Amino acid sequence: MEADAVTPPEFLKAEAYEYMGSAPLAADRYTSPAFFQRELAAMWPNVWQFAAREEEMPDVGDVVVYENAGRSYLVTRQDDGSVRAFHNVCLHRGRKLRLESGWSKEFKCPFHGFNWNTDGSLKEIPCRWDFGHLPDEKMSLPEAQVGRWGGYIFIKEAPGGQTLEEYLAPLPDHFQRWRHEECSTVIWVGKVIKANWKAVAEAFMEAWHSVITHPQILPFTGDANTRYNVYGDHVNVALTPFAVMSPHLDKSAHPQQWIIDEFLKYNGRAGGSDLAVQVPEGVSARKAMAATNRDRYAEQTGYDHSHASDAELLDAFTYNVFPNFAPWGGFMPNIVYRWRPWPDQDATLMEVRILSRTPKGQPMPRGVDLHMLTEEEPWAAAVELGALGGIFDQDMANLPFVQEGLKVSKNNEVQLGDYQEIRIRHFHRTLDKYLAKFG
Repeated sequence: MEADAVTPPEFLKAEAYEYMGSAPLAADRYTSPAFFQRELAAMWPNVWQFAAREEEMPDVGDVVVYENAGRSYLVTRQDDGSVRAFHNVCLHRGRKLRLESGWSKEFKCPFHGFNWNTDGSLKEIPCRWDFGHLPDEKMSLPEAQVGRWGGYIFIKEAPGGQTLEEYLAPLPDHFQRWRHEECSTVIWVGKVIKANWKAVAEAFMEAWHSVITHPQILPFTGDANTRYNVYGDHVNVALTPFAVMSPHLDKSAHPQQWIIDEFLKYNGRAGGSDLAVQVPEGVSARKAMAATNRDRYAEQTGYDHSHASDAELLDAFTYNVFPNFAPWGGFMPNIVYRWRPWPDQDATLMEVRILSRTPKGQPMPRGVDLHMLTEEEPWAAAVELGALGGIFDQDMANLPFVQEGLKVSKNNEVQLGDYQEIRIRHFHRTLDKYLAKFG
């Protein structure tokens, strides 16, 4: 960053590392049904969860069915433009009121016809004469907390606790520059992975696995030069430099133009192989690529990018918000990850979104629907992901075997590096705090 043509903001340059010890984690944290039940009871109800994006539900009456950790919610756009979230359970015999997202003027149970308004108030009970013991005020749908930031909609089941802004800090301050509220979901792909939700999330918390798992990206990825920062209990980030060679490679063996060519070939966010970037004599690949992005992002969006640092135009700023939300920062199409246990400790629904900034002056488009891959389909089958699909397939090839290995671990230990895997240790420290407080 220090050598970049445009200096990045101070929060990107600042170190925020904390040594958290070197003790191993217990392998059965990933495999034990009892530990998973502790998470369901003590952690999930008490954390803010990313449930939807604003562009998924722009109109009054739009409903997103958000399901996670044994709960189901109706996240609903109200008449005044606000958003509320109700438990997706009929108060008569317990059937789910809705199975899919969409639009509705009411929440009518398909079993017996008990009916609610979209503000959660009771609308109708068939054969009302038989339910004199159920006054209207007792029959409002139970509600979860809702918070909104940056185009993201969050829910929290338990009342009280930190506000969303307090919970996310310092994420809102960092992302002021990158304006995710001006973006919409243009790609959204999901797939069920046969591994614990924590193991899947942790595969994206460190960059140094690239030397073995993703060797094709080493020509343009400073994998082992990643900076890892942790903030409070809920937020951490990996800052991985791009358009520079991995320290695992011989820098004298290739010219700067080769770095750019490899970058465009294998990094879909960089622009793809149809983009040609020439590196002038005496200029680094990093500066040449940043200058290209600065111009083309301004042309594509109508927003001035002259203040954008090279790092913000190139690098992977992979933030993680406890427990399962990971938005990328920077001025470019932004990746967003979400992981949900699906349905138990041995499987995970992993979702990958790509956000793109809506051009200046144009209306916000409605977000695309989820493209759900089958068990047999690789991530590469989602052609809209481009080169990223192959990257995810490399990651996912490891994870089922991680889960199998954890189940038969003889010493019940998972070892972590003190620095490069600090985000994983930070994650588990926070998880333990919730289990101790609410368990």
